[in-house]
Order: sequence, then structure tokens, then C-alpha cells
Amino acid sequence: MIIDKDMLYRFEEQLDPTNLQGSEVSAEIIDFGEISVIFRLENQPDVVYKRMPIFDSISSAEKYSVMYFDYCRYLTEAGLTLPNSDTCIMEVPGSGRPVVLFIAQEKLPEDCLCHKLIHTLDSKKCREMIQHVVSETIKVWTFNETSGPFVEIAIDGQLSNWALVGGENNPTIYYIDTSTPLLRLNEEEQQNPELLLQSAPGFLRWIIRLFFLEDVMNRYYVPKLVFTDLAANLFKEQKPELIPDAISIINTYL
Repeated sequence: MIIDKDMLYRFEEQLDPTNLQGSEVSAEIIDFGEISVIFRLENQPDVVYKRMPIFDSISSAEKYSVMYFDYCRYLTEAGLTLPNSDTCIMEVPGSGRPVVLFIAQEKLPEDCLCHKLIHTLDSKKCREMIQHVVSETIKVWTFNETSGPFVEIAIDGQLSNWALVGGENNPTIYYIDTSTPLLRLNEEEQQNPELLLQSAPGFLRWIIRLFFLEDVMNRYYVPKLVFTDLAANLFKEQKPELIPDAISIINTYL
């Protein structure tokens, strides 16, 4: 996809996190990720940007970008459908800010995000949507089984990471949470867990590193835990009545 790098640079150069509308290139915050802010630029309404200001050099950002494209390629090979995307690396001299990696992703209709659809679809359609999500998620483990130890991918399968787009008879389901690659090559984790700590307050990082980081990194490689998160997430989405159906669907695959 085409990124207007000049506009993106002007945005980063003039960025005031306390007043996004004050820049020549105004932006609207859509959401927050674990290590990113997700926003849309006024002049590019069809593109969602994820801003990741966590790198100490251009080369480290480039390495992350390569890992990102590898991860997307393996997800696609596994049979998942992803929105069009690209990356762009920015460093503003004299700003005092880290090197930034922007991940640009095709914007899908907001009302097609699965965690929103469960509040608008009837119970039958909700079950069908969960069935879609589970059947897509299981493709990851099928891919891992056939790839052996050389390539192993993982995903966070919660409803908010999926979008169901298209007509009722033959919709397309997209996996959209690709900005934090979960990828092992020859049984070695490619993601640098220290990068995931950059958004945490400094005084908390040793606690997170000691007690939580390994569990967080590893759980997405375990099918039962990924599906547990999917079912439990229905509490957060205020739809606990869907949990029995979700468990029944999940158990047909486990």
C-alpha cells in the first residue's frame, strides 16, 4: 500500500501528544495497543497507523520491520486473511524521541470488528461468527504441525483482533493484530521481549520481567490458553451468555 511519507514525517515532526489536533497534520486516536498508539490521519481516512516509538536505532527498527513482514507472510501461508499493510521508519533529528516504526494497515469498517458485532448480531449469527474465529485460529496450529520446529507462529485470538467483512452468505474474516509478531524460528523466539517493556514505567519493568513476561510470551503458543482467552474475553465484552456456545465450539477442535 502507498504511504505518504512526507505527510507522516510532518506529523511526527510536529507531534504534541497532548494536542493531536494542534498539528498541521491532525490525527484521531482510535485505540491503544500493548506497545503502540493506533490512529488515523485526517488526510488518509482509509489507513490506520500504529505508531511504535520503542527503538534506539534505525537498524533495530528495520529488523523489527523484517520480522513483521515475515510474520505476516507465515500467517498468510497458514491460510489467514490479513488487511493490506506496509511499514515506515521515522527519526526526527533533535526531537529527543526514539526512532519510530509506523505500521500502516488498510482500515476495515469499524462495525465489522467482531467484538462489536456480538452486540448487534442475533445469537445464531454470534455463534456462527465465533465458529469463524475458532476455525481460523486453528489454522495456526495446523500450520505449526506441518512446519515442524523450523517455523512456529502464534496469535492472540480474542474477538477484538478479528473483523468479519462482507455479505451474510460468504463473509471474509480478517486477522488484524499483526503489529506484535509472535514467531519462533528453529525454536528460538524472534520477538525481543525487552521491546515489549518499553511502554511500561521504568520502576515496574523488573517486576514484569521477573513474574509475567515469560508467561505472556509463551501462552500464545498454547492452543488451549489462546482459546481460554477467547472464551474469557466474552466476560469483558459483557456477553457471558455466549461462553457456553464458545466452549462447545472450541471443544470440537481440542
